[in-house]
Amino acid sequence: MSVLIAIPVYNEVGYVRGILDRVRHYADNILLIDDGSTDGTPEILEELREPMGLDIIRHTTNMGYGHAISESFNRGARDGYDWVITMDCDDQHEPAHIPTFMDAIKRDDLDIISGSRYLNLDAKSEIAPADRRAINMTLANEINDRFGYTLTDAFCGFKAHRISAMQRITLTENGYAFPMQLWAQSAAHNLRIGEIEVDLIYNDPNRTFGGGLDDSVHRLAHYRQVLAREILNANAQVEVSKQSSNVQAVNSRCRC
Repeated sequence: MSVLIAIPVYNEVGYVRGILDRVRHYADNILLIDDGSTDGTPEILEELREPMGLDIIRHTTNMGYGHAISESFNRGARDGYDWVITMDCDDQHEPAHIPTFMDAIKRDDLDIISGSRYLNLDAKSEIAPADRRAINMTLANEINDRFGYTLTDAFCGFKAHRISAMQRITLTENGYAFPMQLWAQSAAHNLRIGEIEVDLIYNDPNRTFGGGLDDSVHRLAHYRQVLAREILNANAQVEVSKQSSNVQAVNSRCRC
């Protein structure tokens, strides 16, 4: 199995060098999606590109988290990888968990292996900002009720994705609501989902979302709106696919 590590980056001048040094211990193939950084991050990436053998996609303007993740799937498919592991560049995803994802990939029984910061709850769960924890749990429960999943973390970006499975679904959500689309599409296409435990780390609980999402009430409403929309869209896509399959089956029997 060939695996690409994909890391969206936006203004992470204080973290990117250290993260890449640690990721490099566990993986040879690393893609950076620089999503319009303006703080010196692009210069660091260019400095490290050749000595680390980095693949870098550079956006001149910020396109959004979801766009960067979707782009990593496209790059992975183009270059013949079997899996893409996505992780953040703000030092909240511990690279030492990469071998755990690799082991889960080798079992070859899942399509998405999602990191969970809440799989085993303990006193450290209080590290998470209360509003983020509450929204995460609310959405995880709603997703589980709707799709029959058993997710404990609806938003962790530390995930392994089977490329062939990602090519079966339609991902267009560019912002932070991207996971809502991913879960709805995955359920509609019967993708196999599993979780593994990852560390709960919040180095900077004051980081902002932007775009009006810093208000927790608005953020929850936005996520729910995207989830509801994607349930309708995903179901419609499945129905079209079924109809197309039926037409092909009829045509294959016709000898006109």
